[in-house]
Amino acid sequence: MSFTKLQNQVAEGLQQIMDPEINTVSIVDLGMVEKIEIGQREDGYTVNVILLPTFLGCPALGIIKGNIIKSLFALPEIASATVQYAYHPPWTSDRITPQGLQGLKAFGISAPPSINEEDGSWEAECPYCSSMYVTVDNLFGPTACRSILYCKNCKNPFEVMKPISNLM
Repeated sequence: MSFTKLQNQVAEGLQQIMDPEINTVSIVDLGMVEKIEIGQREDGYTVNVILLPTFLGCPALGIIKGNIIKSLFALPEIASATVQYAYHPPWTSDRITPQGLQGLKAFGISAPPSINEEDGSWEAECPYCSSMYVTVDNLFGPTACRSILYCKNCKNPFEVMKPISNLM
């Protein structure tokens, strides 16, 4: 197998790894994949995937790592596979792809809010009715990377991705 073909297969495999908590968004579209390193040795290829966690202490990291390793070893040319987590640069919500934003919305999670630099207020769109008439209900959501907002238009609570990994 050519090196380029293997690179493409690894990239395609990573695109299929969904966030375990948000099954409509891949780790690639969340912007977690920082780097893919592929090497070669006598018995096959080595692959090291470097990820940026969305938040420190994310409970899904072990599951994501296991899913990546399983995906890589499904390729017969892979002799060794590792996953490492990097914290510099930190993950930010700017890394989420347009496809990732659509996946979040399909799951009922708003895209990361824009922040008013003057007063620090959040501006987020309701994923259900697209209204901007929303308020922060609870900064602490079901996971460290999300907060709970409330739409005053359609009266639905919803989650929003926090804008950066080191918000707290």
